[in-house]
Amino acid sequence: MVYLTRVEHFNAAHKLYNPNWTKEKNESIFRGCANENWHGHNYELHVTIKGSPSPDTGYAIDARILSKIINEFVINKIDHKNLNIDVDFMQGKMTSAENLAIAIWDQLATRLPDGVQLHCVKLFETPRIFVEYFGN
Repeated sequence: MVYLTRVEHFNAAHKLYNPNWTKEKNESIFRGCANENWHGHNYELHVTIKGSPSPDTGYAIDARILSKIINEFVINKIDHKNLNIDVDFMQGKMTSAENLAIAIWDQLATRLPDGVQLHCVKLFETPRIFVEYFGN
């Protein structure tokens, strides 16, 4: 089994805010992330697949194909967008890095070629904060 990781970047805005809580509680829990005027991040996305190298190419997957899938189903939908408002696959979800990583997994897991499986989605919200998701 070989693991291959493709790294992509995107920028997006969001706000963490639970509508069932008061403004004061949201600000107490989420601090600056509950800013009424939103805030943004320069995200770094690592998508790791696993598979066996093809005897014909030596690839588990052509990295260009993986990049095309990531860009079509994730980056093009979220880059320079507001995660709370503009992104269909984040509607009705708290836009934490954890939930975003799970949603990205869901966008990619069924779109990979036969013989290749999604292993991990690692999402850096900042250089010091990241989440990893390995599926259910």
